[in-house]
Amino acid sequence: MFSEYIGRCSNKVKNVVERGAVKKFAEAIGDSHPIYWDEETGKKSRYQRNIAPPTFPRVFDYGAIEGLKLPSKGLIHGEQRFHYERPLYVGEELYCYSKVEDYYEKQSSMGKLGFLVITNYGEDSSGNVIFTSTSTIIITETVRKAMVV
Repeated sequence: MFSEYIGRCSNKVKNVVERGAVKKFAEAIGDSHPIYWDEETGKKSRYQRNIAPPTFPRVFDYGAIEGLKLPSKGLIHGEQRFHYERPLYVGEELYCYSKVEDYYEKQSSMGKLGFLVITNYGEDSSGNVIFTSTSTIIITETVRKAMVV
């Protein structure tokens, strides 16, 4: 169903690790560590600046993969992994995009399930990958049938 999208990427989108957004995100996830918002704590840290929480890339814009249309409801979030080369620094600009890594199907007691694997990338202005985030989206038989209609 989505095999033809394997290898396709979105265009890169510029994102900023904005101080206010980092603070709100940290509050929303219940992490009150001052490394995320207090400038003095950031300066005294081993990074010598403030950083963003590890799951902060969830808020970035990764652009759209041309032609890939997923329904807004009925999908199952199967898995998500983050990998970092270094932390995200508050104030830095990143260029983010998505790539379809894989699609496969498995038979279950509730019908055929589709597994769509998408990796999000965040690069610095020199093109160095700073982080990746890989998600597996599970598409149920019911959702698959509704998409074909």
